[in-house]
Amino acid sequence: MKPLTQEWVEKAEGDFQVAVQIMRRRKQRVHDAACFHAQQTVEKYFKARLCEAGVAFPKTHDLVVLLKLLLPLEPMWVVFLPQAHLLADYAVNFRYPGDTATSAEARLALKTCKGIRRDVRSSLGLLV
Repeated sequence: MKPLTQEWVEKAEGDFQVAVQIMRRRKQRVHDAACFHAQQTVEKYFKARLCEAGVAFPKTHDLVVLLKLLLPLEPMWVVFLPQAHLLADYAVNFRYPGDTATSAEARLALKTCKGIRRDVRSSLGLLV
């Protein structure tokens, strides 16, 4: 694995661990943060896969844009399009006043993140 790919994976795993830890709490779950870190996990894993394949990508948080760049490499990942749309809004929406994530949204974000993470890690030859 390329060193830069490994760095993307490490950053993605950091975000994943934060999202998991937040949702494991019995009290004071910060649903906004869980959604944000779930989105960040997927974004960084998508960038890791693109990096490993040598595919240039723009500076963006848009999961749909990144996923569309991945589809020539991983055509079966087209099934992630609805999930990418779901998570894409979490990069910004809950970080500012006016909108707050619910417990259900946070649980769905983490579940979605886990599924995509599993497949990207597998594609990179990493243990799930």
